[in-house]
Parts: sequence; structure tokens; C-alpha cells
Amino acid sequence: MTSNTPGEKAFSLRFYQTMPHACSYLPNREATTLFLDPQQPLTLEVYDSLTQVGFRRSGRHLYRPHCQNCNACQSVRISVPEFKPSRQQRKIWNRNQDLTAWVVNTRFTEEYYALYEEYLEARHADGDMYPPSVEQFRSFLLLSEPWARLVEFRDEQHQLLAVAAMDRLSRGLSAIYTFYSPEENRRSLGVYAVLWQIELAKKLGLPHVYLGYWIKNCRKMNYKQNYQPLEILQQQEWIPFKEAND
Repeated sequence: MTSNTPGEKAFSLRFYQTMPHACSYLPNREATTLFLDPQQPLTLEVYDSLTQVGFRRSGRHLYRPHCQNCNACQSVRISVPEFKPSRQQRKIWNRNQDLTAWVVNTRFTEEYYALYEEYLEARHADGDMYPPSVEQFRSFLLLSEPWARLVEFRDEQHQLLAVAAMDRLSRGLSAIYTFYSPEENRRSLGVYAVLWQIELAKKLGLPHVYLGYWIKNCRKMNYKQNYQPLEILQQQEWIPFKEAND
């Protein structure tokens, strides 16, 4: 593949396609994934360009679904300048104003891992990432690049309640993953982490927050439609989510 995004130099990229495997999101489905060649240097320029055509990052890998008979996974992004929080989102924002957020370089700590382990065991014991391991944590979340960051959310006693992995791209923030204390249900920390990243994007003058894939018939993935206005990638063009789903 040769990429030539306007305003950028052209570059050639190689991709690999996986064999069909069980879908992680929809029952009785097979999935195929397209990966950028792992030997390709993961530069911000490459990452930026591939994000515009629906790729996501997991560890050092950029990927997107490439299923022959299914297009249920669709890339979505929040339009930051036009974003209007719902009544419930405003309540969640106000409920967490006692928290302090710290943006830090990616690094391993026992404190992070303990929270990650607790989160997966409580929320995703039936998922592909279970059981958690230190190696999995490191390979998934600890990318040593200047644009990859972790955000710590701590309460007034300095207790760590949530960690969000995010990437700063030239066209927006990419919300990679958030894990948080399962004991703090009332705070809705996953929602708060997204709202916080929207506010950060506003301060940085970035137009979008990329949320990854929206899947209509998957409860774990369809929550993303709650952030409006949302844009969705269809036929290589970002269009309003509501227009695409009318």
C-alpha cells in the first residue's frame, strides 16, 4: 500500500492479514484482522495516516478489522468542538471533580498492575485478555513513544482509582484503554476518563477524540454512541453518526 495523505510525503507500507479466528465481540462469527507489518517503524506520520482510515493501536501494532462478510466494527470519533455532554454525563463530570489527573510517561508500577489485575478480574473475566499477566500489561500499554501517555486519576487521599492510556496524534487524541477500580461504580470512571480526554483535546486545540470501534449489537462497544456529535468512518469518509444510522 502506498499512502499519500494531503500535505504529507508518500510512503509505502506492508500489511499482513490473519487467518480467520473466533470473533471477540459477536457470537458465532469469524473475524479477520489486517496488521501493519511489525517491521515498519511506528512513526507518528504513519500512525496519523492509518488512523484516518480506521486503524487502531494495540501495543506496537496498528490493526483494523478486515472481515469478508461482516462490517459490524466501525471506527468512530468524537467531534470535540461540537461535543455537548448529556445530562447524565454532566452529572458524572461533577461527581468526579474531587479527582486529580496526572499525565505521565508510560511505565510499569506495581500500583498500576494491581489495579489492572483487579479490573480485568472483576469486569472482563470472560474476555480475551483474561487472565491478566505482567507481560500482557507491558506489551499492551507501555509503549515508549513521545506521543504515548498514561493518565492517572487519584482521589484526595492520593489513592489511584483509574488509569487511561492515550495517544496524542496531530489530528486528535486516541483513547486506547482505561482500567479502574471496580469498587467505585457510582463514579462511572470509564465515562469520566473519556470526558476528561475531550476536555484535554479542547485545551490542546485538537478536533477529535478517537474511540476505536463501535459495534451496534455488542453491549461492550455500543456505549460509544452516547458521545455526541459522533462521526463514523464509512467508505473511507468520516460522516455524522446520526446521518449514517437514520
